[in-house]
Amino acid sequence: MLSILIVASIAVSVAIGYKTKFNTGLFAIVFAYLIGCFGLGMSASSVIKGWPISTMFVIFAVSLFYNFAMVNGTLEKTAGGLLYACRRFPGLLPFALYFAAALIAALGAGFFTVMAFMAPLALLICDEAKMDKLVGAVAVNCGALSGANFMTSGSGVIFRGLMDEGGLADVSFGYTGVIFAASVIFSLLFIAGFRYIPRGNRNIGQGMSFKKPEPFTRKQKQNLYLMVAMIAVVLIFPILHILLPNSEMITFINSRMDVGLVAIVFSVIALFMDLAPQKQVIEKVPWNTIIMICGVGMLINVAIEAGTINLLASWAGSSLPVWLIPVIFSVIGAVMSFFSSTLGVVCPALFPLVPALADTTGISPLILFTCIVIGAQSSAISPFSSGGSLVLGSCADEEERNVLFPRLLFVAVPMSVLSATVFNAVLSVILGMIA
Repeated sequence: MLSILIVASIAVSVAIGYKTKFNTGLFAIVFAYLIGCFGLGMSASSVIKGWPISTMFVIFAVSLFYNFAMVNGTLEKTAGGLLYACRRFPGLLPFALYFAAALIAALGAGFFTVMAFMAPLALLICDEAKMDKLVGAVAVNCGALSGANFMTSGSGVIFRGLMDEGGLADVSFGYTGVIFAASVIFSLLFIAGFRYIPRGNRNIGQGMSFKKPEPFTRKQKQNLYLMVAMIAVVLIFPILHILLPNSEMITFINSRMDVGLVAIVFSVIALFMDLAPQKQVIEKVPWNTIIMICGVGMLINVAIEAGTINLLASWAGSSLPVWLIPVIFSVIGAVMSFFSSTLGVVCPALFPLVPALADTTGISPLILFTCIVIGAQSSAISPFSSGGSLVLGSCADEEERNVLFPRLLFVAVPMSVLSATVFNAVLSVILGMIA
């Protein structure tokens, strides 16, 4: 009975948050307190300890560092340069939009930040290039999503943090790398379908004038070099550890490497280099996302204490055919993400199920994690979710918004979810053979 109440409280938190536009994490904290203290008999301090401090710190630290590039215009100018490089191949504009969004997101801007400045740019380019705006919206949405899945970027950091919380710290880096690669492959296939199947997209880019972006300023160049250096530092030792597992020095350094702490070091360097005002950089930290993820994390911790997670895992493992479980989780993630945030709600709710479910069914955790993410992100273009709402908010007027809304809802979302389901079914077979 208590497990049913906890599952219902998660659903109610999401529903109230969607209806009121208040932070879902706050409602999750309330339910965690009421159910944990008065339903399970947990102490208040035990409920508070469910706040995932390490996850919060990593999100804060990484976003803080990359906010320097956002404030001083480095990220925006990088995107403009990538689009200008596509001037000789205008028919590849959807892929240029994708790679621009993906690279900026992979450099650390994160999904929301990239969509905020790439979505308006994409819709303007669609007008000039005679390109279907749905194609442009899908391209930047897929780019921002898959780029942010990179191991050192916003979503990738959150995935790793949730895996670490679940006792999979030794493999979280590699698992996140596979998720990133899978999301890139899926995105490119999906965009190719939107680009080449409809007849109306055959004249993309004809008559478009490409403007050469202004050169990078001295500070922007320094910021770009600093971002590359930070990514290199974070990636080099895990890679060396895989290549040279017997090296004691590399093993020692790799065990002490933490993306959050490294990001703080580079943030301090950026401050001394005066790359952007400290106040503006701190103001852009995604506190809303942090509260949402950590608040839901507290409720999930209560669910773990109540045995809800193991109960759900046992039910799925015993009631569903093993081969169907990854696909079911893909669809569940897509349905949840249709109305809510992949990072704030879906992954914190479903990732804790994976270790127990993997033990029960024998399915590799990698398969389940990947299917959850690809499935959840497939419906992020929904007008009711983060990606679609940011696209609609970028429309020039109400008329354009009214035209794009039903196309996002009844064309982009069904095609994306269906494609992701098929992709995950094939991917689970391939990964199952490798694992």
